[in-house]
Amino acid sequence: MTDLAGADSVSSMSEPTSVEAQSDDGLGRLRTPAEAIGTAGVVGTQDWSEVAPEHPAKQSWYLRYRRRAVAMDLGVAVLAGVFCTLVPLGDAPLLDRGLAALALPGAWYLALLLCHGYERRYLGITADEYRAVGRAVVALVVAVAVLSWLVHAEIARGLVLSAAPPLLFFGLLGRHLLRRGLLARREVGVDSQRTVVIGNVRTVAPLIRQLRRAPGEGMQVVGACVSGIHTEGDFSTEIEGVPVFGYPDEAMYAIDLLDAEVVAVSSDPELSGPSLRRLAWSLEEREVDLVIAPGLFEVAGPRLSIRPSAGMPLLHVERPAMSGARRLFKRTVDLVLAITLSLLAAPVLLAIAVAIRFDSPGGVIFRQTRVGARGETFQMLKFRTMCVDAEQRKAELVTAVDAGNTVLFKMKRDPRITSVGRILRRLSIDEVPQLINVIRGEMSLVGPRPPLPSEVAGYEADATRRLRVKPGLTGLWQVSGRSDLSWDESLRLDLWYVDNWSLLLDLQIIVRTAKAVLRGTGAY
Repeated sequence: MTDLAGADSVSSMSEPTSVEAQSDDGLGRLRTPAEAIGTAGVVGTQDWSEVAPEHPAKQSWYLRYRRRAVAMDLGVAVLAGVFCTLVPLGDAPLLDRGLAALALPGAWYLALLLCHGYERRYLGITADEYRAVGRAVVALVVAVAVLSWLVHAEIARGLVLSAAPPLLFFGLLGRHLLRRGLLARREVGVDSQRTVVIGNVRTVAPLIRQLRRAPGEGMQVVGACVSGIHTEGDFSTEIEGVPVFGYPDEAMYAIDLLDAEVVAVSSDPELSGPSLRRLAWSLEEREVDLVIAPGLFEVAGPRLSIRPSAGMPLLHVERPAMSGARRLFKRTVDLVLAITLSLLAAPVLLAIAVAIRFDSPGGVIFRQTRVGARGETFQMLKFRTMCVDAEQRKAELVTAVDAGNTVLFKMKRDPRITSVGRILRRLSIDEVPQLINVIRGEMSLVGPRPPLPSEVAGYEADATRRLRVKPGLTGLWQVSGRSDLSWDESLRLDLWYVDNWSLLLDLQIIVRTAKAVLRGTGAY
């Protein structure tokens, strides 16, 4: 069996000039990519609708999720109606409040439906599901205002003020709980969509790895149809452990055989235009979803948009958003939160300082030179968690077998850590003095990990991009495993943050930081 472990391992493979073999699973004759695609396209010139099998209803996960979402939303509307009736705002009579409560579930469902709150492509996957809830609240308020103007009816503002907040809060909370449940089921392989990947061998392997890295997306890769493979004899090739069922022109056979629900097409110049259009037509008849990977694996959805030009759909990639007014707003939020947290935590910090002084000789605050935005260095502050000669003893430990990262030196059982220091590290309290760095403008509350000058000296070209923004007191590395992460994974997370920063992302990271600190994963 030919094992294609990844894109690098197959880069030197040449395309076959003549391959003719009958596969064991009856997928038909294997042909070269040029012969397979040629002028006939991915699915050839045959009328595939004639051989489309009868299939059971697909997307059963979506039907279950939508039923739960509808039930949840109706329950939220009933709760908001009860609140509106029992807690009057303004001078609306009880009868009006009761009628509003009775009409609210139907109106709320209709508003969510019109705002794409039950759209299959959004449910359980993207933030658009949350945005739909917010848009539905706004639409409902506007509809009430317009209706009262059209019919010249005085609808008490108190009804709107008492119903809108619970609809928004409990609506978002309900969707969050539904998504958490869906993610938990997908983590164990339930409610996932059977996915067939199509494309060139050099782009299929990274796509499979990316889909496996995000099981919450619900795309379980069960097969692939790949061009650019050199085969001899029986067709028994795998890519990333996924069986290959032929070249792209055998895609419909594989889709029918595997009862696929999604087809993911990797970036491949041969799979475009008429070929891709014929594939979409054939999938439409089988009720199979089609997704196309543009090859920009580390660029998030908000930066991507389709821009029609000259009759062609062009993928437009926006520049990273951390500039101008957004950067100023981020700095303002950092300053306000850092000052507030410092004042609230002052008594606790004083107690920690006393404990450090009594536990071991040395100062309370540890200062270390780190590299910030644009390569500027600064003195990062931390509570001292190690003995005073820790830096001198580091050379003796740098080859320790339990180091969690080949670039960032960490040890799970570092003998230099003091008794109090171990507790502080376990709860990440040793990082709290960095609020002063945030106030001084050297760091941000959220950002990439602040590196040492020695680490920056060994950076490759890609790694230097993480220095475009201020380092953070917390970040994606903090909520994704901390010291348990490899250097490549840490770098990937930092670069993803730099390329896809948003205020909402910062808020999500801050919330997830609290959970990561309580779990203590990777804290040593």
